[in-house]
Amino acid sequence: MNGSDNGRAGGWDASSSGGHRHRVIAHIDMDAFYASVERLDNPELEGKPVIVGGGSKRGVVSAASYEARRFGVHSAMPIFRAKRLCPQGVFLPVRMQRYVELSRVVMKCLEGFSPLVEQVSVDEAYIDLTGTEGLFGPPEEAARGIKRCIHEETSLTCSIGLSTSKLLAKIASDMDKPDGLTVIPPGEVAAFLHGLPIGKVPGIGKKSEEELKKLGIALIGDLRSFDGEFLVGRFGRFGERLLRIAKGGSDSPVVPYTAPKSISGEVTLEEDTDGRALIKRILLAQSDRVARRLRKQGFLGRTVTLKLKTADFRTITRSSTLESPVHLADAIYREAVELLDAERLKQKVRLVGVGVGKLEPADESGQLPLFREGRARDEKMERAERAMDEIIDRFGHGALKRGSQLE
Repeated sequence: MNGSDNGRAGGWDASSSGGHRHRVIAHIDMDAFYASVERLDNPELEGKPVIVGGGSKRGVVSAASYEARRFGVHSAMPIFRAKRLCPQGVFLPVRMQRYVELSRVVMKCLEGFSPLVEQVSVDEAYIDLTGTEGLFGPPEEAARGIKRCIHEETSLTCSIGLSTSKLLAKIASDMDKPDGLTVIPPGEVAAFLHGLPIGKVPGIGKKSEEELKKLGIALIGDLRSFDGEFLVGRFGRFGERLLRIAKGGSDSPVVPYTAPKSISGEVTLEEDTDGRALIKRILLAQSDRVARRLRKQGFLGRTVTLKLKTADFRTITRSSTLESPVHLADAIYREAVELLDAERLKQKVRLVGVGVGKLEPADESGQLPLFREGRARDEKMERAERAMDEIIDRFGHGALKRGSQLE
């Protein structure tokens, strides 16, 4: 492992001249994670342009190895375009179960350095290292320890950004990939931000960048020439965020796991359709997927939401709230179908999804509520769906399908 140190001269000074103690925040970003896992499991892929993503003609790239990126391939790019740019690429399907398995190992490494770990996706997380110097040494040394732990436990590499805020740490982690360590110490934050191109800030897209450049704002430092009231008046909440960034980044804390507000599943179709029978089969598959996640995470939900995206990219969402919370696919599906039946489709559909919200923890016994109509039927479905869970856990998602989904 050849991680590099991009820290500024003088190293990390945890306190400013005024005695204020700065937070120590690291952003850990696994390098080309999905593609790297595929290589780990199949060493013959080493050195080849590996592209992981959906197999349909409307699928998108989920991850690309650095060899593939040299051809212009990147995440969220349509697969058909990636094949045009890199016809010699090795195209592989997403194996989320395997990525999640290794992601858990990575997060366990991080939890060994601090209880304050905020996982933001399967391949990235923030960790608050403030006050850990007595255990792991200076921040740079702790970051190198994290890299060693991840590599020893998974044989994978990561890039780490280290600074005084989540925003700065995230920007830093992208500056020296792969396998890098970039440090923006407290004493260098102001100078770093002053010369930072506005487009390098996470969350500022091309359109926002163009609007800011029309005002002469190309660097974060350019914001200091503008009155705060003007920026807020012109850009609203986005203007408020710009002001916070100009003053030193962001003070949002690292927040460990919080319960999800909803769980959903959706799929983009290979061809647009107005066939209700097909849409219903897809709804059943997504209801199965959502119900399985609800049970696995220990939640019930009271609101079922149907999501459709039409051929002209208009999104339709319809929701209904149930008297009793559910975590069974059968109940979710029935409610989603009622919402679909009530909807008049004026255009063909390109995306179908279903979600469950207003979540609450399942009771400790896992039993369904007493004295409800249809309880015996629900208990039978509960047994059947939990049996399905066990089969899928043991043999994988392709091991079991409902008869109505075989078409």
